[in-house]
Amino acid sequence: MKPVAILQHTEIGAPGALLDVFDRLDIPWQRIAIVNGDPIPQNAEPYAGLVLMGGYMGVNDRLPWMLQEMALIHDADARGLPVAGHCLGSQLLAHAFGAEIRRNPVKEIGWQRIRVEPDATAEAWFGLPGGSEHEVFQWHGDTFDIPPGAVRIAGSAHCANQAYVIGDRHLGMQFHLEMTPDLIARSLARNGHELDREVAQGNPAAGSRADTAADSERRTAVMHDMMTRLYRRWSRALAR
Repeated sequence: MKPVAILQHTEIGAPGALLDVFDRLDIPWQRIAIVNGDPIPQNAEPYAGLVLMGGYMGVNDRLPWMLQEMALIHDADARGLPVAGHCLGSQLLAHAFGAEIRRNPVKEIGWQRIRVEPDATAEAWFGLPGGSEHEVFQWHGDTFDIPPGAVRIAGSAHCANQAYVIGDRHLGMQFHLEMTPDLIARSLARNGHELDREVAQGNPAAGSRADTAADSERRTAVMHDMMTRLYRRWSRALAR
């Protein structure tokens, strides 16, 4: 099988536990570190699929590499290859398919709960009961509209659109299932001031620094189980 291209935009936005999940699912991968100057591929032909990781920048910044990445998404779609996006990646994917990206009413930071949509598509992707709630790691200020023709598979109290699928093939997730205890610690060390500010302002979607760091081994392990189920379903569309 050709490898899945994993596009990394920032140092903190690393693929983290996704690499272990791909190894367990026998999915070959190739990391493309845009953060280190790796060029965005001109087309998706060398790959079985694409995964777009997160980043502090926003789609509406209209950075030149974002336009190149969205062109790559369109090329992958034309070839029948699946694309997945985490946080910024989910916003780039949504925008490539015609959705608006805008500021969320509040920033979501730390451990927050999402709700699996009560329909067959959501249950098939998550492998979890519709209407059930689950804790995931968040760090974002923007949100996406659901692209035309897509199906929302998760939402939350503070951000209505948390995850979606397009054509039962492409997967967008606003949250960070890839986080590891080390990535959480590095996020707090690098960007904890943003979390502190949101908590001081009374943001109900920002957890305390202590809660964000607490019990990270167990909490991330639960997320990794969820990520495994989602990517097992996603991988059915990979080029063989």
